[in-house]
Amino acid sequence: MNYFELFDLTPSFDVDTAELASRYRDLQRAVHPDKFANASEQQKLLAISRTAQINDAFQTLKDPIRRAEHMLALKGVDISHETTTVKDTAFLMQQMEWREALEEIGQSGDAQSDIDELDVSFAAYRKQVTELLRNQLHSSKEADAIAAADQVRKLKFMAKLQDELQRAQDALFD
Repeated sequence: MNYFELFDLTPSFDVDTAELASRYRDLQRAVHPDKFANASEQQKLLAISRTAQINDAFQTLKDPIRRAEHMLALKGVDISHETTTVKDTAFLMQQMEWREALEEIGQSGDAQSDIDELDVSFAAYRKQVTELLRNQLHSSKEADAIAAADQVRKLKFMAKLQDELQRAQDALFD
């Protein structure tokens, strides 16, 4: 199912989240199971199924990584459940540097400064990858869709790394 069509949105990596939320509320009101309390069992089950579908679509479209995965799936590139790794050597080297920096946070004399530095580095890299991804997703070339899949993999890794940084910060300052 095309979630952009469900929400009557133009397929785009950039989504107006306020408009998305408004359309979500409208769709939920239209199919809410309570509206079908006196309907047949089949209609009740259909309403529940439709509500779940709308919820899944909303969660997908509001999250940039899941939205990108959905856009790729619409182009025939399904990476949502794969285990393929990024083969970009420069990125792999950067990963190792970031992991080492994360491991050294607890031993630093100024842990907060190290955390802030990593946070800035992560944000800069995410911004760069996101911009490249945005352009690749809006291309109709198959090679760009395949390249976009690698950008999504990178963003997934960055999200995990950001979580690890948050846990390290929590462990140090809580």
